[in-house]
Amino acid sequence: MVAGMVTGALAAAVLAAGGGGAGGTAEGFTQSYWVRAAATFSPPTAFVASPALTYDMKLVPAAASVVVEQRGVGRNMTVSLDVGGLAPGHAYGAHVHQKPCGADPAAAGEHYQHVADPDRATAENEVWLDFTTDAAGHGKATVRKTWGVRAGEARSVVIHDAPGGAGKRVACVTVPFAAAPAPSSPATAPAPLGAGAAATS
Repeated sequence: MVAGMVTGALAAAVLAAGGGGAGGTAEGFTQSYWVRAAATFSPPTAFVASPALTYDMKLVPAAASVVVEQRGVGRNMTVSLDVGGLAPGHAYGAHVHQKPCGADPAAAGEHYQHVADPDRATAENEVWLDFTTDAAGHGKATVRKTWGVRAGEARSVVIHDAPGGAGKRVACVTVPFAAAPAPSSPATAPAPLGAGAAATS
């Protein structure tokens, strides 16, 4: 199944596929998924607010860009962040959070955790995407995990004013993160993408 949607300044695509091969599920299928969200930041007070919000126009100017991608194969997941137009030469923190962005920076909730435990607020148990921008304000980060996220529990990426586990929230982008696919049998596994794949918008 392929699905695409455009909402405001956010363009998001979600793709899921299944195929045979080593390293698959118990039934012999490797399921994969891909999510891509692209947006430009706007202040929460904008006439048409973007799903990417800036709370600090100095560090994350309006019209700065952000792309978040999530790719998964079986139990493995990669999340990447690519930003442009931010303050040059600045070290930022970034984490996957539990809830969608809102006008209040706190709306995104807490960090998503693989194992919910306040004593395990670490890069190993969470999705940290810290980066430092170059002279043009461009930055990127990629992390790989041997686990995926639970359905509906990872909804945004928050950018902080400093790297590490905390820091002031300076921007947020809502992302429709996909849960890792459940194992399926060959009879019910999604068909590989091809000429018959359906697309909606």
